Amino acid sequence: MDGGANHPAVWSQERKAAEEAYHAEVERNLTRNYVANLAHGLLGQTGFRLVTAPTFVPAYIFLLSGSEFVVGLALASQWLGNALSATLGATLVEHRKRVLPMGLLVGWGMRGGVLGLSLSGYFLPDHLALIFACVFLGFFGLFNGIQSVIFQLLMAKVIPLRLRGRLTGFRNFAAGLTAAGVAYIGGKYFVEAHALGNGYATTFLAAFVLTSAGLSMLLMVREPDSPEVRPRTSLALRLREIPGLLREDRELLFFCVASSAAALGTLAVPFYILFAGETIGLSGTTLGALSTAFLLAQTGMNLVWGALADRIGNRIVFLLAVGLWAVSTVLLMETHSLIGIAIVFAGLGAGQGGFQNSTQNMILEFGAREDLAMRIAVLNTGTSFASAIGPLIGGFIAGAASYAAVFWISTSMLAIAFAMVFFLVAEPRKRNVFH
Repeated sequence: MDGGANHPAVWSQERKAAEEAYHAEVERNLTRNYVANLAHGLLGQTGFRLVTAPTFVPAYIFLLSGSEFVVGLALASQWLGNALSATLGATLVEHRKRVLPMGLLVGWGMRGGVLGLSLSGYFLPDHLALIFACVFLGFFGLFNGIQSVIFQLLMAKVIPLRLRGRLTGFRNFAAGLTAAGVAYIGGKYFVEAHALGNGYATTFLAAFVLTSAGLSMLLMVREPDSPEVRPRTSLALRLREIPGLLREDRELLFFCVASSAAALGTLAVPFYILFAGETIGLSGTTLGALSTAFLLAQTGMNLVWGALADRIGNRIVFLLAVGLWAVSTVLLMETHSLIGIAIVFAGLGAGQGGFQNSTQNMILEFGAREDLAMRIAVLNTGTSFASAIGPLIGGFIAGAASYAAVFWISTSMLAIAFAMVFFLVAEPRKRNVFH
């Protein structure tokens, strides 16, 4: 989809001048905006990985409930919030020439969910802490769905395509290094030592502080006005337009379906750490070590994924990452030592990190700028619904059958995602004229 009348060949002189001024402003503020996005990502992702890594939250919910299904339910509440709000995020900003003010407002709401998760652990008895943990994870997911759309759109506006892969790669690399260190401290000195009376709540409090500092870094960003935006429309009308958007671009449709299939593979994610606990025991030190392995591998490979994406494209990153994720899931079932499981967790971290990076960047390369927010929303809605359903299915199967059954289903979904992108989706980078 080339954007029809939005193609440069048929632009008016006025539109051409506006585009030239827009790109000139992007280049003029590039260093400042690059640094701001890097700092935001470093601090924000360091904190959020303490919440989203497949270690602390699943272990905390299992400690409170003793039930695999409840672990899945808690994680599902987070992703359901994501799914319900992604399209709302698009309609909130696609008519705005600047999106950063709304992003800051939503970002503070998201961090409120993390703070609530922490405070409920400190001040509520276990049965109420469990209920409120599910509520605040849903709250976190609800705002995250909106924030993801806004901040991806913001990055597409202020960071040219030629630099996005390296920015996300280096940002995630730096965040992964610090997150790995914080995760080890969280496991060893917060959880195991019951810091401040509740080590898990203290870990989540650290996540809130780090993510709040990261959000503040975005105050440095100088965002240009978009040369052209969509007219403001209702959420219901935009929802009715989504099928047409996907019909016009079959490869976009296949990519969204494949990404959702891979996201359904996350049904196994909450149970990696529980399986490891059954195999080698689950102390605070083990929790910290496996979190560190997961995050360090995400970190190191992010540089590779970013460089590969800039040089060749995000499609190859998607394929390699999903393949690594699937292989690591299979190997987890055959590994029975701390060192071996740590290596497998490294593979899981590298694969999931590459999947997230490739989908977030690849969706920016389909079609015209005016539909960018909605494309992001469609992708995020599909992957978030899959990620919400996945833990529920995984929790039910883990309780009724075994962790191995969960892992094999996850691997099958990853294989489907790999095959769809390999056979049905070409590298979209050269199709889009808006970089």
